[in-house]
Amino acid sequence: MTIERKDFALHSPFVITGYTFLELNAVWVTLEKDGFTGRGEGVGAYYLGDDQAKMLRDLEEIKPRVEQGATRQDINEIMPPNGARNALDSAMWDLECKISDASIWELVGLKPKQLNTVATIGIGTQEQMATRAKELSDFSNLKIKLDDHEPVEKLTAIRAARPDANLVVDVNQGWQFEQLIKFIPALSDLGIKMIEQPLARGQDSELDGFVSPIPLGGDESVLNLSEYEANSKNFQVINIKLDKCGGLTEALQIVDVAQKDGKSIMVGNMTGTSLSMAPAYVIGQHSEFVDIDGPLLIAKDIPNGLNYLPGGKVEVFSPKLWG
Repeated sequence: MTIERKDFALHSPFVITGYTFLELNAVWVTLEKDGFTGRGEGVGAYYLGDDQAKMLRDLEEIKPRVEQGATRQDINEIMPPNGARNALDSAMWDLECKISDASIWELVGLKPKQLNTVATIGIGTQEQMATRAKELSDFSNLKIKLDDHEPVEKLTAIRAARPDANLVVDVNQGWQFEQLIKFIPALSDLGIKMIEQPLARGQDSELDGFVSPIPLGGDESVLNLSEYEANSKNFQVINIKLDKCGGLTEALQIVDVAQKDGKSIMVGNMTGTSLSMAPAYVIGQHSEFVDIDGPLLIAKDIPNGLNYLPGGKVEVFSPKLWG
């Protein structure tokens, strides 16, 4: 088991509520067995303190168990759901594919379909965000990052620039319940398809009894399977991110229970190269909302990366990348 620090420059700073991404700081896990190799990437979740240094420590700690033969099922029981486990879980899936000479699609029993990702617009001025929306004219689906400063005005400017686009909003915990109530009529008039994580993690009970005219999505409030069971009742959409839930193994379990509960699925990312997006692409097969544009935010993706086509379409990845 090899553990590597991997740093990638972004095209430009990427701003969301309360945080600015300046660089992608990931970890890679490479597993070797009987001449076969499997790889996985973890990015972590900045708001949980799950950064590159912590992922490296967590992986060094579990490394002896892995080299002694711990399985994918074992590490999902031993390790907490986080970026380190995601990297290791992803590498184990990849290695299983290579050893068994089977694709990830064969292992999970799916016939892959091409996905259509959003392109994400970070927080800026009304003019900056509208200009960026025009620059992203190839994308039919846009995800708009907002805080509580002029959200309606910014969305109005974006809608004027892109009357054709499907728009979803990601507030990243940036509103109070009273602000959600205040903003939502205008957002409904603007044709917003979904509002992701409007309130702060831990304040979801304020949504009890509230019937939203726009579907609400849970992200930071629903990190993993146990939190789904505890916190999902007020959300119609569940955003599954492999760095939150600890990898594809648990992500597939969340898909199963969420679909049984009649909820829509969104697959998201914490930025990342195509090595992060490939296992997320599997969850994308179940998703109404797809956000796998992480490689578009970095200056240069890795070899054999995802192929992004006009309109936001993303071709099924090659086994040379993963799986």
